[in-house]
Amino acid sequence: MLESIESIFNIIIRYGVLLLECIGAVVLMVTAVKSLIRYFHHETDVRLTLAQGIALALEFKMGGEVLRTVVVREWSELGILGAVILLRSALTLILHWEIKNETTKESL
Repeated sequence: MLESIESIFNIIIRYGVLLLECIGAVVLMVTAVKSLIRYFHHETDVRLTLAQGIALALEFKMGGEVLRTVVVREWSELGILGAVILLRSALTLILHWEIKNETTKESL
């Protein structure tokens, strides 16, 4: 009985991770297409729009990684997941810093 519940829980978690990863990929692709269209229309805030979309996509993908930690069974897997989460967090912080600087430039 307990093994059955655990296997159902693992399936739900894996589909949740897959869903978050897919949402992140879709957000990134939509943002890239929108930014490319705005670039060809010579709009000025293309970099800001692209950076915001990338940051949002990274947040979804990081959510998937955090959810994945629920089903980790070995320390080596946890170490790899921790490194991925740290890398994505660093990228998100850099992107938010870039967005802040870009917003400041535009308001001047």
